[in-house]
Amino acid sequence: MTPDYETLRSAILSLTQGETDAVALMATVACEVHHHHPLSDWTGFYRVVAPELLKIGPYQGGHGCLVIPFSRGVCGAVARTGQVLNVPDVEAFPDHIACSSSTRSELVLPVWNGAGTLLGVLDLDSNTPAAFTAEDEAFFTALLADVFRDAA
Repeated sequence: MTPDYETLRSAILSLTQGETDAVALMATVACEVHHHHPLSDWTGFYRVVAPELLKIGPYQGGHGCLVIPFSRGVCGAVARTGQVLNVPDVEAFPDHIACSSSTRSELVLPVWNGAGTLLGVLDLDSNTPAAFTAEDEAFFTALLADVFRDAA
């Protein structure tokens, strides 16, 4: 069940062309990804708002956690390390934060601007175990780099 990445990329780049506001970009990406990825039940961003602190940003799906410190959970680990985490079974991840009891797997990616500033993380949650692939990781890593290059 791989999304049509060519169509998704084209749509997002067209919709975000010339935009530099990080929140506007996040809102557009969350909406488009959520409606095009068949296994993402919750799609959203957590923004860096203070040292070592993430707060919920634009998202699609049910309620998310409002605040996540860099020291907790999958999103915190990605913000802390700057590395993508693809977690096929959230129950097996130490210190997983259960924002939704239905989440079984998740893919979290750091969101950097072109100046190397961490803006936040993109979090894709699924109620399907092992929902995300290496292809998802590669696609979203490249897409986020392009979309957020000039973001402030």
